[in-house]
Amino acid sequence: MPEGPSIVILRQAIEELNLKGEKIEFAEGTAAIDMERLIGQEVIDFRSWGKHFLVCLETFTLRIHFMLFGSYLINERKKMNVRLSLQFEKAEMNFYACSVKILEEIAAEIYDWEGDIMSEEWNSKKALQKLKNAPTMLACDALLDQNIFSGSGNIIKNEVLFRIRVHPLSVLGEIPAAKLKELVKEARAYSFDFLEWKKENMLKKHWLAHTKKICPRCQIPFHKEYLGKAKRRSYYCINCQVLYNRKT
Repeated sequence: MPEGPSIVILRQAIEELNLKGEKIEFAEGTAAIDMERLIGQEVIDFRSWGKHFLVCLETFTLRIHFMLFGSYLINERKKMNVRLSLQFEKAEMNFYACSVKILEEIAAEIYDWEGDIMSEEWNSKKALQKLKNAPTMLACDALLDQNIFSGSGNIIKNEVLFRIRVHPLSVLGEIPAAKLKELVKEARAYSFDFLEWKKENMLKKHWLAHTKKICPRCQIPFHKEYLGKAKRRSYYCINCQVLYNRKT
C-alpha cells in the first residue's frame, strides 16, 4: 500500500506539469463516477492528505485512494483498463487499481492538514494529545491510525518503532511521556527520510527492521508477527525494543 511520502512524490510530479488553472478536457475510465461532470472543470489545486491524492476543483473535490495495489502513469498508459484518465491540453494522468470518489465539498472543508505527517501545517502537539487520549491503544495501531498520523503505513510503523526502541505491543498509556514525544517526532522525521530515499530508489536499502530477519543492533533474529487490530506485519526485536505495559 502506498504511504504518504509516495503520494507526495506523485503530487510533486504533477505540480511540475503546471496544470493549476487548466481545464480537464476529457475524463474516462472504469471508476463509478460521473465522468461528464469532470469535463470542463478548472483545476484549482492538487493536494495530498495522507494516502489520498486530491484534485481540487471549484465546488467539489476528486479523491483518489491507491488502496493496496494502486498505481499511476503520467503521459503514458499501461496495457490494462484505466480506473481514471484525466486529460488536459498538455498532459494526461492515468490511475489504476485505485478508489476514485467525488466529494461534494471543497478539500479545505473536509481535510485537516494539521493531521498529515507530510504537511507544512502538521501539528505535533495535536498528534501527541491524540495519543494521550487513547491510553489503551497499542503503539502498532497508533502509527497506522490515519486520524493521528495521516500518511503513516506499515513501513513507517516498523521503522519508527525500531528507531525509538519501542515494542509494537506497548500500550500508549504506559509509555513514558518523553518516549511518546519521540514517537511523534520520529513519525514525521522518518516520513521525510522515506521521501528522499524513495526519490533516489534507495528506500529498501535503508530499512533497518521492515522485512528484515536480524536486528542490526543486537544481532539476534527479529520477531515477525501480525499484530494489532489490522493484523499487519510487524518486525521487532525483543531485546532492544521495550515492551511498555502494566507488567513492566
